[in-house]
Amino acid sequence: MVSQKVVINNPTGLHLRPAGMLCKEAMQFESRITFTFGDITANAKSVLSVLGACVKSGDEIELICEGKDETEALNRLVQLVEGGLGE
Repeated sequence: MVSQKVVINNPTGLHLRPAGMLCKEAMQFESRITFTFGDITANAKSVLSVLGACVKSGDEIELICEGKDETEALNRLVQLVEGGLGE
C-alpha cells in the first residue's frame, strides 16, 4: 500500500468533470484506489463516491493505492490532481 496527501487546486473542487477525469484515470489500474477526506473514504473508481465526498478547492485529500501497480497509479493520480484535473 502506498499513499500521499495532495491538495485539490482546481477552482471548482471535485465537481462532475474533474471527478470523472479522476475516476477514468483510476480505472486504468488494477489496484484498489481510494482517498480519504476528513472522516470520509471514497472509492476513486466511482464518480458517485467521489462526488459524495464533497471535496472543494483547497481541500487536502490522501490518495491510497493498494495492488500490483500501486506506485504507478499513485504517481499518475497525484500528477493529475496537481495539474488541476483539466481545469
